[in-house]
Amino acid sequence: MQQATSAPSATGVWFVGARGSVATTAVAGCAAVAAGLHPPTGMVTETGPFADAGLPALPSLVFGGHDTADCPLPKRAEALTDAGVLPHGLTRAVRAELDAAEAEIRAGGPLPGDRRDDEELIASFAADLTDFRARRGLARVVVVHAASTEPTPAADAVRLPPSSLYAAAAIRAGCPYVNFTPSTGLGTPALTEAAASRKLPHAGRDAKTGQTLLRSVLAPMFLQRALPVRAWSGTNLLGGGDGAALADPAAAAAKNAGKERVLADTLGRIPQGQVHIDDVPALGEWKTAWDHIAFDGFLGSRMVLQTIWQGCDSALAAPLVLDLARLLARAHERGLTGPLPELGFYFKDPDGGPAGLPAQHTRLLSFAERLKAAAPQGRLSRAAR
Repeated sequence: MQQATSAPSATGVWFVGARGSVATTAVAGCAAVAAGLHPPTGMVTETGPFADAGLPALPSLVFGGHDTADCPLPKRAEALTDAGVLPHGLTRAVRAELDAAEAEIRAGGPLPGDRRDDEELIASFAADLTDFRARRGLARVVVVHAASTEPTPAADAVRLPPSSLYAAAAIRAGCPYVNFTPSTGLGTPALTEAAASRKLPHAGRDAKTGQTLLRSVLAPMFLQRALPVRAWSGTNLLGGGDGAALADPAAAAAKNAGKERVLADTLGRIPQGQVHIDDVPALGEWKTAWDHIAFDGFLGSRMVLQTIWQGCDSALAAPLVLDLARLLARAHERGLTGPLPELGFYFKDPDGGPAGLPAQHTRLLSFAERLKAAAPQGRLSRAAR
């Protein structure tokens, strides 16, 4: 997948959090699918409606990124294999691609004791991006923020949060940007304006991979069937890095805001009930989410729907990351700029558009048709081959 010299049409995918579970799974998974070792399960961009939308082919993706962790990517992949996330034998089969991506990972920040100010950090991160693009001969680089959730910054904060430093660097380097997390990222007026002035497409924030995905399906059902929801409560049990990061109440609050927004936007209000997030290290890379929904039926009859979602977050997230990187790359190639509400299908806190998943999917398919215009020949995705 990754070669010493990339083809001029190759596309860079630069992960913030490049040695994390999501990025590692995405890199290994992309290599596996491109080599025909596994099917593209969970990748919407590998389905028929996107076949001739001009998306960059999976083998043309070149990976790099920033991270403050120092565990090499192949070792991280081995740990994910031991955790049951990656199938046995895959790390060995795609070792060359993991090594190539590892060689393109640069030190993130700010690290403890780092004396650089915001401007110096942004300049350093942007230089890493422009060097990656020029050295590998890439047509463009899409920056995907997939690092751990950070707390919402205080209103009087003097410095930008790390996610916004990376977002500012992406803008400066002329890179399309995806915020896959609830962290601030481009979510400041100055950075949104800067992205607009550079005419860059961007999308976010906070991808929905489990509990909120299910909420975005169920909430429209209750609304469309005229069944009033009285209360909607939820509990999440998380292990791994997500569980540790969300043990911080401020980070959990940032995460829960998106879960509440799905209900508020769909139902027109937030029902009674809260979402709780518990760190359970023994679960490792796996998570369990429970929802308890109390609603009214005909003649005031009281009813309840309960759901249980159990899954591996990085395996749910990785195909979405690859989808978004390809969609943003094609949008940039087509000259689309600004926020892309058509990609609300992927996010808890999208850039406008409908709230329910069915309506969001319809809009995403319309976006695919829009991308097809002037699609260059010879650039077909796997679904078209």
